[in-house]
Amino acid sequence: MASRGTIIGNGLTWVAAWSLRIALIAVGLVLVGYLIGALWVVLWPVVLAVLLATILRPPAALLIRWRFPPALAAALVLLVGLGAVSGLFVAIAPSIAGQTQQITSGVIAALGQIQQWVSGPPLNLGEGQIGDIVAQVTQQLQQSATQIAGSVLTGVSTLASGLVAVVLALVLTFFFVKDGPRFLPWLTSITGRSAGGHIAEVLRRMWQVLGGFIRVQALVSLIDAVFIGVGLVLLGIPLALPLAVLTFIGGFIPIVGAVVAGALAVLIALVTQGFTTALAVVVLVIAVQQVEGNVLQPILQGQSLKLHGAVVLLAVTAGGSLYGIAGAFLAVPVAAVVAVLMRYLGEQIDTRDRRLVGTDADPATTPAAATNGAAPDPDGTSVADGADGAGGAAVAGGADGTGSVDGAAPAGGGTADPARDGR
Repeated sequence: MASRGTIIGNGLTWVAAWSLRIALIAVGLVLVGYLIGALWVVLWPVVLAVLLATILRPPAALLIRWRFPPALAAALVLLVGLGAVSGLFVAIAPSIAGQTQQITSGVIAALGQIQQWVSGPPLNLGEGQIGDIVAQVTQQLQQSATQIAGSVLTGVSTLASGLVAVVLALVLTFFFVKDGPRFLPWLTSITGRSAGGHIAEVLRRMWQVLGGFIRVQALVSLIDAVFIGVGLVLLGIPLALPLAVLTFIGGFIPIVGAVVAGALAVLIALVTQGFTTALAVVVLVIAVQQVEGNVLQPILQGQSLKLHGAVVLLAVTAGGSLYGIAGAFLAVPVAAVVAVLMRYLGEQIDTRDRRLVGTDADPATTPAAATNGAAPDPDGTSVADGADGAGGAAVAGGADGTGSVDGAAPAGGGTADPARDGR
């Protein structure tokens, strides 16, 4: 019987071993994160191209089935998609330009109201104090002019690199849509049949999850945009169409995008229409979000992603804090494909575990069966270790006189039971 010290020592050894493994995994994750950050300029267009390809590949595949050349089908669906997006922005541009003056006037009036509010109780700030505050803010801005100019230049550089990334993503999207089905066979030929089969299956499942996520999220975002847009029009809120489009785009960043778009709509309503209308917009946004969260997402998105809401929120928060807007946009798809990988690994572990349990439970392959509990056949001879008796056929190890396991004839000259072997 093991002593208490031995048991505690074994427990500490187990804890130390798992602590070392967890530490090595953490180091590996840090290295992967550093590598992603270093290669983000390349990875971002690739990931964006994959997401776009999940949308454009189905119509391109339909055109290919209609005898269109793959290159022509890919170019056609890509041009139609670009035309649709460009037409949408061209359609909302006049609305933004026509209502900018109204928004500006509303902002000026709101600033005047704020000034009157801070001048009265409980703050009781006089005009001189307000002027001092404005002067201090102006001086601080002047002192930070160099930093602001540098930030503007950095923003211009970021915008230029973003345009390059978008162009590269569009080119990659064309190739992914055109040659998509060729990648898995090529990958299988490179990695080998055994590993390639697993990789191809995982990638196939990831592709299905990504496609389902994009299509379902587009449907959910469209429903949100329609309801919120109609409500804003009925309430007479300026920029109702641009706000509806922003709601649609923000819907691809679950939870966070809807909150930001709704807050902007409330702010514009408060500036232009007053507190009562802004409160009505708050009720509208909350009602639409409740319908989305309690009806649409559980029915539609829950079937495609199978991710808990807390996981989605944590993923968006982590992605946004690490990689900004792009990280927030990609957080949920990345979490979904990681979940697919974990589920596949779990399936493989369960399959191997069942095989091991089945092997251990087979009396014919258990060593104890050869010496203990080996049932004698009707002729009085023991049936074990694949050795048949004097008048019986072997039934152990899957090797009998006919090469069958379930259909092996019982010792003593009996016949196989058809109900037992399924024949």
